[in-house]
Amino acid sequence: MTAFRMCVIVLSVLTLSQLAGAAQISSNSVLVALLDSRYTELSELVEKALLLEKLEKAVADHNVTIFAPRNEALERELDPEFKRFLLEPRNLRSLQTLLLHHIVPSRLGQKDWPAESTQHTTLSSEPLHLSNLDSKKLAGNAEVVRLDDVYRPDGIIHGINRLLIPKSVQQDFNNRRSLRAISAVKPEGAPEVDPRTNRLKKPAPVPAGSPPVLPIYYALAPGPSLAPAPAPGPGGPRHHFDGESQVKDFIHTLLHYGGYNEMADILVNLTNLATEMGKLVSEGYVLTVLAPNDEAMAKLTADQLADPGAPERIMYYHIIPEYQTEESMYNAVRRFGKIRYDTLHVPHKMLAQEADGSVKFGDDEETAYLFDPDIYIDGRISVQGIDGVLFPASEKTDSKKLEVTQSVDRVRTPPKSRRGKLLEVACQVLGTFGQDSRFYTCQ
Repeated sequence: MTAFRMCVIVLSVLTLSQLAGAAQISSNSVLVALLDSRYTELSELVEKALLLEKLEKAVADHNVTIFAPRNEALERELDPEFKRFLLEPRNLRSLQTLLLHHIVPSRLGQKDWPAESTQHTTLSSEPLHLSNLDSKKLAGNAEVVRLDDVYRPDGIIHGINRLLIPKSVQQDFNNRRSLRAISAVKPEGAPEVDPRTNRLKKPAPVPAGSPPVLPIYYALAPGPSLAPAPAPGPGGPRHHFDGESQVKDFIHTLLHYGGYNEMADILVNLTNLATEMGKLVSEGYVLTVLAPNDEAMAKLTADQLADPGAPERIMYYHIIPEYQTEESMYNAVRRFGKIRYDTLHVPHKMLAQEADGSVKFGDDEETAYLFDPDIYIDGRISVQGIDGVLFPASEKTDSKKLEVTQSVDRVRTPPKSRRGKLLEVACQVLGTFGQDSRFYTCQ
């Protein structure tokens, strides 16, 4: 099995080499050894970061030294929030910088290890310090636990006990986690403050008859409300908003993203919500769709979908008539604790609050976490993936009352005694043979 995996890895690397026009690397390369080594977590991150082609060119140009963290450092010892930050698609550049910081474009074996603290360039933009402490060898703030663990003609792999985090990646993570990175952007045309007098600057006088300072589009675009200002739809002469195309785009995005096929099927086939959403967007509305993934949709029972209009009501409860992104919702719940968003399932509201560094929707009984943020955002439609299907509190109360009523009815209906059952059977037998059963109490 290991030999088969080695062949597959070699073929994939050779194919990438041919497509990139670079020199082919041998099966004895350090890059192939990394992909099939004990450092499986690091090799998976390299593949997710789309760095195979770049590493292949680096290995073809010169020898490399790779400082590979052990699997435990990436599985259990790494901060879960930081790992989630690295795996987000929009933070791909930070993941690439972090991985390239572990690779030195020169050969540094045990014999070549510097006696004093020295600075070495890496494939990232930040250098790496190599030093000695007593009998330990250090790479940055990590201890080298396996010197010359993998030895190849074009490079060496050293095993280290922790992940090396460059300052730039740490700064990006801190900015992402702090309120400064997710605070509201200062709008254009906002009043300016004179630093000398600390008073608002007076705007320059606008001559009569001059065109507006801001485009007319900003006056037409609605804000986060249930009744936005009317805007021209696709039937108008200028075709400002094409809601049908935007809805098609986000449904195609759901299908290509993977894991949301059930949600797309309900929007298109089981209901006419896709058409209704297209009309709303064409009329100037903005929408945020909380899309449950396929695993959550599979937990729905037949009773929950049996009532007429049940799929529509479920979907309406997951549509917020505001434009919200992951940053705006997380910013709101961090500042105010709990937020209740209006939904298209009037008058029910969606409760959102902060939990475990993310946004949690629903009450204490049934909750769903923001699982796949910003699947689709185009300024008018926002799709946020969640890991559960939510129901309004009133519907859950009604279902509980129905279960209690059915159980009470079963208790009130007394079971027939054994004598009653025997009498009923005797009456049926007498009726079968034509005997008169009026002398028996058959009723």
